[in-house]
Amino acid sequence: MPVFNGFSKELPKYYQHLKKNNSKQWFEKHHNEYEEFMLVPAREFVVEMGERLRKIAPGINAVPKINQSLFKINRDVRFSKDKSPYKTNMGIWFWEGRRKRMECSGFYFQLEDRKLLFGTGFYMFPKNLLTLYRNAVVDKKLGLELTKAVKKVSGKGYQVNGKYYKRVPQGYDADHPNAEFLLYNGLHAMVEEKIPQAFYSQALIDYAFAHYKNMLPLHRWLLNVMNN
Repeated sequence: MPVFNGFSKELPKYYQHLKKNNSKQWFEKHHNEYEEFMLVPAREFVVEMGERLRKIAPGINAVPKINQSLFKINRDVRFSKDKSPYKTNMGIWFWEGRRKRMECSGFYFQLEDRKLLFGTGFYMFPKNLLTLYRNAVVDKKLGLELTKAVKKVSGKGYQVNGKYYKRVPQGYDADHPNAEFLLYNGLHAMVEEKIPQAFYSQALIDYAFAHYKNMLPLHRWLLNVMNN
């Protein structure tokens, strides 16, 4: 695998054009650009970023394939009013744990609308993991570790999100010190920013790693809970 040397300045432009011309005809006509500007460097990025992440998350999965670390560009339009066939963002996923890739916490990278998003955790818990999460929230030891992890991550300027419900679920104490987290249907930290100059060079590896290292306490808490 060739060395990652950054993404092209043409990549954000490609997604802007796709957003204006979201059709199969346009995509197929410009498929060589999708390969050159997105797929080739994204695969290189996955390999090198994976190697770096293993220094702090030894079990990380970094697989440079579509539907593994690279999200497919095709949208699932079966249940959507928006029938646009393609996603207008680049999503990359590094996951850690014994479960399926989308049932694990991990580190997320996204390019959309000339912005980068770095994240960790679960945007939404799969149904089979929600009870596991809630029980950990109210557990004496794990609950305390959660509040510490959130404090560390948010203290470094990252948003910690996931709140969805208006009421504490039945069977849990609404007066529990961690009751706020029982209103969450996901738990993730994130930061979104304008594309930095590092995006266009090998320096993106260091840049992304710094963000992921800052978010690590939340990932480790989720990894501990979901591997039980």
